[in-house]
Amino acid sequence: MKLELKDKVVLVTGGSKGIGLACAKAFLDEGAKVGITSRSQANIDMALGGLKGAVGIAGDLIDASQAETVVDGIEKALGPIDVLVNSAGAAKRTAPDDLTPAAWRAAMDAKYFSYVNVFDPVVKRMGKRGAGVIVNIIGNGGKIASPTHIAGGAANAALMLATAGLANAYAGKGVRVVGINPGLTNTQRVAEGLKSDAKLNNITEDEALKRAIQRIPMGRMAEPEEIANLVLFLASPRASYVNGVIISMDGMVAPIVV
Repeated sequence: MKLELKDKVVLVTGGSKGIGLACAKAFLDEGAKVGITSRSQANIDMALGGLKGAVGIAGDLIDASQAETVVDGIEKALGPIDVLVNSAGAAKRTAPDDLTPAAWRAAMDAKYFSYVNVFDPVVKRMGKRGAGVIVNIIGNGGKIASPTHIAGGAANAALMLATAGLANAYAGKGVRVVGINPGLTNTQRVAEGLKSDAKLNNITEDEALKRAIQRIPMGRMAEPEEIANLVLFLASPRASYVNGVIISMDGMVAPIVV
């Protein structure tokens, strides 16, 4: 299937690692013009070594002004953004007794506002141009409660609503906004989450991983490249009538009973 992504300008937030990096590579393979962003210039430099022709700009997306500076920089380097893939930011996993109002606020900053601060300027520019696609990579924590991911899950749930709301608001202006909820995916971010689960349940990290995989009927974690495959389809003209949906990619995971 030809995805018709050649020469499309794509910004991938969180594009230096994990799912974001897999997306950046996949878009480049399709002939797109790719920009990535991360808080760490060192991580960007490392990622660009394997992303021939891509552009990278560092910025802390929790800061709205820095986020807009990144957007401006990518558009100056590559042209108006056709596709935005949000994959930056992750809320720290925290045991329930350790949650505080500050921890809740930090979770919203890390996951929710790191997305809002980028998609706010981008969706408005896309609306004025009459075209564009935004793919928000969110996470299953927004619909399946986890004792160590309550604040982060709340941020994910808010992003799910924001995704559907923006899709409704901008559909008539030629802009599509969709979301993906990955489940357990083979990334460093998931490995860090398993440490919190192990601590809460007083088990080893290997046991925490074993228990997590036992809840997945498909019997394994997803690979970042598998998430990227869906991102590319949703971003392409082949998905031209797909809008406002949140697609789960969790291997049919069973809910946690608490």
